[in-house]
Amino acid sequence: MHSFAPEIILITILGLVVFSDAVANKLKIPSVFLLLIGSYIVYTYVPIAVPIDLKHYFDTIILFCIPLIFMGDALHLHFSDIKKYGLDIFYLAVVAVALSISIGASLYYFGVFEGLTLGAYVSLFAINMATDAVSVQSILSRFKGISHHIKVLIEGESLGNDATAVIAFFFIGLPWMMSGEIDAGHAAMDALRVFIVSLGIGIAIGFSFYMLMKLFSDKRGEFFAFIVEAYLAYVIAEEMHVSGILTLITAIIATNAWIDMDIKAMEDADAHKNKSFMRTLRLGNIGATTKERLEYIYEMAKEFGYIAAVMIFFVLAEMVHPQKLWEYKTEILIMFGITTLIRAVSMAKFAFIGDKVRHIAPVGVEGWFILTFSGMKGALSIILVHMIPDSFAYKELFEAVTVGVVVLSIFVYGTVLWVYFTFKPKTEASIFKGHL
Repeated sequence: MHSFAPEIILITILGLVVFSDAVANKLKIPSVFLLLIGSYIVYTYVPIAVPIDLKHYFDTIILFCIPLIFMGDALHLHFSDIKKYGLDIFYLAVVAVALSISIGASLYYFGVFEGLTLGAYVSLFAINMATDAVSVQSILSRFKGISHHIKVLIEGESLGNDATAVIAFFFIGLPWMMSGEIDAGHAAMDALRVFIVSLGIGIAIGFSFYMLMKLFSDKRGEFFAFIVEAYLAYVIAEEMHVSGILTLITAIIATNAWIDMDIKAMEDADAHKNKSFMRTLRLGNIGATTKERLEYIYEMAKEFGYIAAVMIFFVLAEMVHPQKLWEYKTEILIMFGITTLIRAVSMAKFAFIGDKVRHIAPVGVEGWFILTFSGMKGALSIILVHMIPDSFAYKELFEAVTVGVVVLSIFVYGTVLWVYFTFKPKTEASIFKGHL
């Protein structure tokens, strides 16, 4: 008798995606709400629809989904936007996250979570400061009028934030938490090494795939090349004990950046005549793809990432135990409140720092509001908390708190943004028009 488990799980996932989108469009609500609820209901009450032991294959599912999720997000962040808003993104994705984790860890001295060491605080806040680009995009994509500047900040912060949180967790928090001690200088140098090596590997892989894509000229082949690039970058980096996520993001952005340069040169007659050494080196007269094919690639990458996120939601459903969430309700609410407050403060600094720093454009009160509530948690937080060894005495606390914060952030933040955009009167000067 054949097992049709793979076919059934595929039907379940795609059915949930189609149903959630259809209902969300009718009700004018974010589809991620329905996906999260639907995943839990199906997993808990319709076991025949999920005939695979997700707990047993947890690691396999996670490792399969990571590249697809981050590839789609990275493709939407263009190098031209990074150049223009680089300082903004750096503050949001690196400085703000590092400060947020440090502030959170300082609560150790107030004994907020009884029994946890300082290293455990660093790990806990690294896990719960990582944002989820899929959930954010699912909600914000329904609202019109948000400036390109804000969208770039949200996309850039989601990707960079995740890379920073991963490095802080694996190379500082987790070793410190498990050993009980850490050499601060060595840890800082190790984190810096990981950051630099990951960037270097990512750029090299990005250039290799950019050159490879010049050998064929069909959108399906180019899209599959990006998928192979994402998985290869992740696997190589992890095997070299550096950040797979940062390497993956860097590789995809690098490939996309060189492609954008080629497209711009092809459209610009003067640039087309330019025979600079760098352009000759990268065979700039041979296009890797076209703007039209690139749009197809963007759309397909988004859909693949969306499906991968639904698979993560099923894994999340396996981790949701109502009795445990209720048992740790106080810790969950404290963590949710603290992380929200820290994010609000860090975003407030960014929102108004543009008046003091020449290269950072202020986004104002409305920008601060949206940046604050676009900090939804999701797949990466679930992945990180699962990586904690079972031998850690407080793993149950970490899992319950993280799951609770993920669920609360999606529903509370998402609802706040949905209500704001749905009922706020739209005026001509609204939604950052003055900062475009």
